[in-house]
Amino acid sequence: MPTQTIYKAQATNREDSYYKQDVLDIDFDVLAKHSKPGPRYTSYPTANEFSKDFTSIDLQRCLKDSDVYHRDKALSLYVHLPFCKSACYFCGCNVIYTSKEEKKDRYIRYLQKELSLLKDSLDTTRSVVQLHFGGGTPTFFSAVQLQQIFIMIKEVFPNFSVDCEVSCEVDPRYFHDEQMAVLRENGCNRISFGVQDFNLEVQKAINRIQPIKLVENTVAIARKYGISSINFDLIYGLPFQNVQSFLATLRDVVSLQPDRLAIFNYAHVPWVKKTMRKIDETTLPHPSHKLLMLKNIISFLQHHGYCMIGMDHFAKANDLLYLAQQKGELRRNFQGYTTKGFSQTIGIGVTAIGEGVNYYTQNYKNMQEYEKALDSDKLPVACGIILQAEDIVRKEVIMNLMNTAQLDFTALNKTFGIDFQLYFEKELQQLQSFQDLGFLVIDSKGLKVNATGNMLIRNIAMVFDTYLAKNIARQFSKTI
Repeated sequence: MPTQTIYKAQATNREDSYYKQDVLDIDFDVLAKHSKPGPRYTSYPTANEFSKDFTSIDLQRCLKDSDVYHRDKALSLYVHLPFCKSACYFCGCNVIYTSKEEKKDRYIRYLQKELSLLKDSLDTTRSVVQLHFGGGTPTFFSAVQLQQIFIMIKEVFPNFSVDCEVSCEVDPRYFHDEQMAVLRENGCNRISFGVQDFNLEVQKAINRIQPIKLVENTVAIARKYGISSINFDLIYGLPFQNVQSFLATLRDVVSLQPDRLAIFNYAHVPWVKKTMRKIDETTLPHPSHKLLMLKNIISFLQHHGYCMIGMDHFAKANDLLYLAQQKGELRRNFQGYTTKGFSQTIGIGVTAIGEGVNYYTQNYKNMQEYEKALDSDKLPVACGIILQAEDIVRKEVIMNLMNTAQLDFTALNKTFGIDFQLYFEKELQQLQSFQDLGFLVIDSKGLKVNATGNMLIRNIAMVFDTYLAKNIARQFSKTI
């Protein structure tokens, strides 16, 4: 184990039914032995199982069926705004690089076409409880363009709930008062800032220079307009990072007092994302150093009043995300963790993913194919999947693990008309090794994962996944 500084948190008296161990009790050497490629389970089945056999006709049928059989499910809208001015070398998102305004205007016209087709396929008067803008760089669009997009959306989806969460991903380098005014005017109440790291050497290596003063100013703009939830996205495992440098970033982060943090383990997959080839692999921290960084992240943030949510999020104890976790109401979707329970996600825009009770769908990633479908008056569906009965059961099990780190056998038996211990007899036998190591406890009533086990929650969930592909190592990031 490398000899680097370990941040030691002061003892706290916080009682937490989800995490009952102090981070310093976690055996990170044991965790390292269990690190292997695995899905993040933003969906089940994962996107790797989506099929091109799923077409726009299938999506239309699913949408119409949802109006009949699942009208009680509110709607969550995800709008993908794909454009960026330049490449961030670490980024695994689906983006298009441009500096031409006409490309953005053209894209807005095609969003209008897609919205019109959705209106023909779905009762769009159903309640909307979430609207999220992701990218790309949503704030690379001008204030006028953002206003135009809001108008189009609200014309098609007029019934936003009183407590609707309207959120937007923000690049501090492209964010101004005018854009914030438009976002706030249209109900935006949560902003997610892409921070990654404040260290200049790291920023240069990933081609994203943004001094802390810039981020401080953009946070001030958001607060001036009354944004109630400010989130930061950080990444550990980037080039030139080490324990001390990332602790310095965390100190700067907590000085700005974000309400939530998402701290992701960098997945270096240059065979998937060509821009990652610009990163010198010799500058990436050793896996053992990454584990030390993770240990320090958890300890430091707990000491500064942030509670761990799931496997990679943190929130203040008064934040709705933490309160939802405590009540067992936390859910996970392609936008991360949400407090809104399960809602039917409508994906809008190139590469956007949608989700219903029994299906997933994804739009074309290629702009030309996306436009061609819409020009033919077809929803721009590239692929998807219809969930079978067993998929739905396993999805609920996996999502319960990812959201609450526990399973209630009685509740699952009642929901699906099964005997959990018979239905998953093989899986429970496989989990015995995790129980022997003290990561979880299984009894007649259910399964509970402790703090150490939660660090391996992806590994535990994988036991219930019947789709894991042969070439898993080249499809998924490491679980730790």
